[in-house]
Amino acid sequence: MFKKIIAILFLLAQSVTSFAADNPLSVHVLNMQNGLPGVGIEVNLEYYDNGNWVSLNAGTTNQQGRITALYPSEGTIKEGVYKVTFKTGDWMNGQNVKTFFPEIPVIFKVDGTLSHYHIPLLLSPFGYSTYRGN
Repeated sequence: MFKKIIAILFLLAQSVTSFAADNPLSVHVLNMQNGLPGVGIEVNLEYYDNGNWVSLNAGTTNQQGRITALYPSEGTIKEGVYKVTFKTGDWMNGQNVKTFFPEIPVIFKVDGTLSHYHIPLLLSPFGYSTYRGN
């Protein structure tokens, strides 16, 4: 199991660098239960503005489990607090797998020091892990 997780993390690190495209925000979902990409997962992006979450964009992960351009327009991402919500419950139900997490919100802060932010999600039915990628 440990070797499988290390292989998954190596694959993520190796492939993420090739997707630092023009868009400042990307996501990637990997199913830790079988080591395959999370294909077809709905992902929503919101921005925290004056006490309210404002919807910016939404997308669905591709055959590689990625959305390479989640920010709504090309260019620089503005500073502030964002939330990426992975709709994991709908996806797991479609896989005929029970899950504890109907959705996974990842809240993060953009401070203007990076031109690209990558949010990977390592997913299983009863647990998940995420980190700031590059």
